[in-house]
Amino acid sequence: FRKKQILFRENTFSKGIYIIRKGKVKIYHTNSDGKESIIHIYKKGDYFGYIPLLANTPHPVSASALDNSIVTFIPASVFNEILNGSLHLAQKLLINLSQEFSVWINKASVSSQYPLKERVALSLLILSKVFDNNHATKNKHITISLNRDDFAAFVGTAKETLVRMFRVFKDEKIITAKGTKITILKPKALEALIEHI
Repeated sequence: FRKKQILFRENTFSKGIYIIRKGKVKIYHTNSDGKESIIHIYKKGDYFGYIPLLANTPHPVSASALDNSIVTFIPASVFNEILNGSLHLAQKLLINLSQEFSVWINKASVSSQYPLKERVALSLLILSKVFDNNHATKNKHITISLNRDDFAAFVGTAKETLVRMFRVFKDEKIITAKGTKITILKPKALEALIEHI
């Protein structure tokens, strides 16, 4: 999939599941005004698209490639056949589903209840996990490569408001930002901001 190419759209029925081999995919909801709200970002090794299959419901969200990505597609018929014969896969999907649900609920709760600074701090920490391809050591800074529109959609704010908050974090020497790249210099400072959440 090329960058920005759609994998599936909300309100369509799932044809199978997806496993990311390279790149990243965003899962998002579009409101009646056409504004995107990014729910989750999947990275290499993650799999998704199975929830509508299990529930026999349409996709509640859309998916598109954040960058050029390679994705393995498993058709619904093959997935169901494997699932029916594998207790291990069923257990793994259940664990994955509960973890995703917890992340989505926590993100929704933070987005609706907490000030912008805490929301941006939490988003930086979540995205640092997504973009940490090499499992950074304590001495290595993690760089997030994401355009401001997508970052704002992930936080749930306007791009201009996000840019102002980045300026605050830059002044506090918590991050550096250049173009689409944001480097976290002081993750502990971000953690301190959200420890009461």
